[in-house]
Amino acid sequence: MSVRRLIGLETEYGIHAPANPRASHVALSIELINAYAAQVTEAGGAVAGTEWDYQSESPLVDARGWVLPRSAAHPSQLTDTPEALVDALGNVSGGDPTPADSAEREFTPPGSAHWRGDFFELQEGQPQLLMNLVLGNGARFYVDHAHPEYSAPETIGAKRAVLYDVAGDVVARTAASRLSAEPGSPEILLYKNNTDNKSVSYGAHENYLVPRRIPFDNLINGLIPFFVTRQITSGAGRVGIGQQAQTPGYQISQRADFFEEQVGLETTVRRPIINTRDEPHAHYDSWRRLHVIIGDANMSEYSAWIRVGTTALVLDLIEHGKAPDIRLIDPVQALKVISHDPSLTVKVPTNRGPMSAVEIQREYLIAALEHARSASTPGLPDTAPDTETAEVLEAWEELLTDLAEEPSRAADRVDWLAKLQLLESYRRRDGLDWDSATLGMIDLQYHDLRPEKGLYYKLARAGRMRRLFTDEQINWAAQHPPEETRAWLRGTLITEHSQAIAGASWDQILLRPDPAAAPVRLQLSNPFTGARTETEPVLRTAADTPAMVQGLQQLLEQNPAGHQ
Repeated sequence: MSVRRLIGLETEYGIHAPANPRASHVALSIELINAYAAQVTEAGGAVAGTEWDYQSESPLVDARGWVLPRSAAHPSQLTDTPEALVDALGNVSGGDPTPADSAEREFTPPGSAHWRGDFFELQEGQPQLLMNLVLGNGARFYVDHAHPEYSAPETIGAKRAVLYDVAGDVVARTAASRLSAEPGSPEILLYKNNTDNKSVSYGAHENYLVPRRIPFDNLINGLIPFFVTRQITSGAGRVGIGQQAQTPGYQISQRADFFEEQVGLETTVRRPIINTRDEPHAHYDSWRRLHVIIGDANMSEYSAWIRVGTTALVLDLIEHGKAPDIRLIDPVQALKVISHDPSLTVKVPTNRGPMSAVEIQREYLIAALEHARSASTPGLPDTAPDTETAEVLEAWEELLTDLAEEPSRAADRVDWLAKLQLLESYRRRDGLDWDSATLGMIDLQYHDLRPEKGLYYKLARAGRMRRLFTDEQINWAAQHPPEETRAWLRGTLITEHSQAIAGASWDQILLRPDPAAAPVRLQLSNPFTGARTETEPVLRTAADTPAMVQGLQQLLEQNPAGHQ
């Protein structure tokens, strides 16, 4: 058993201009993307401000065996064309589809300085509006409806996945600082949270590579009880109950109140606990990409690591037929009931009688511990847990013990508990009720990406939050790709051969051998091909760009099936 599988995280940031509260979120997001491109290129770096290659996108293919007709799809699901981004200018306000206000409909591109410069010039001096960047660390930074989104590069292992997700905070923060410094530009604030408390929620998604041979029903049955209850170890915490925070109180998860179905294809309406989008970004016959939309954006590195690491372990259990046999009677209701009970005492109906979230999580932990022990039984192949897997198991057990005995002991690791301690201190000092606007502002400020203002960062500097990475490691990951996957090739080509890139996506790169030549499509359907050890010799020894393209083509054709 191991947490070492291919993992990628996605974060949508809340965006706000305090001096202009009715500013279009779409326009602000576009400005943010362009500001980052300007910052990098003016410092001598490179980004690929090219068209995203949509050829391998298939957002309407359902893992249950059918394809949703385009005529029946919600507009937010049509992410396989560039028009989806353009449509967002007039059709989306906030994070999820809602009626657009006049500020959205009257969007016009701003004329601030970063829209100028040779990097962005089109014919006749018209500036190009970049809505998508592929970065030198292999990530994608783009406008997703009305939010800036950072999609981290593919990594192997939970800890690496979290490192590259946190690197996205550096990217977003750098862009916001650059944009705010433009003459005449308002200050832009970014929040790593999941709701504006006005009915809008935006996501923090996870992606895990899973063998296609595993029946999807097995994934559904094994994951629903786990996903419903893992919020107790990784929830971000939220002031207010209900999608519009209409009921005073405090809850564990920022996202729980926005889920309405057990299983489904949607991501922004009728949100399901299990998302069925079958878009593997890998060889279809070998792999599926489990797209997880239920989960909060974590400020705590430790909490994010537990969220991703335990999910990887549960997937391992399911793949080996060892997941615990637990069924929730009403998963959607249980999700909300658990979130609304920070005392962690509520029990929800299951096929084994009423169980608390801690009890359900412990059943998964016990199964994982037993599976890990059986893997190293004498006489069987030596597949004992690797170091990180052993660390996740130990951390999971310690955390559940603390949550069962005294939840406050886990406040140095878990966002919702760290935030709750802050809020309770203000409540005691100032006699505040849960409907106080002050508490709502403290809630939001916990997620502020400005290190000098964000309350999470203040706790971390005071030594009250456990960290996994140094600032130096995070800054490095914001600029360099992971070496163990195809992300290394993608990022390195952008950094060192950006002039040759005509387009990119997760599993394909379009390269021009010379400026007059037609693009050559490099197929990267094997996520493990393109790692540094494999492709660096080609990049370093090729005499020129045509030789490099030919060498990469030959190399990638040797292992096209997607097997490790």
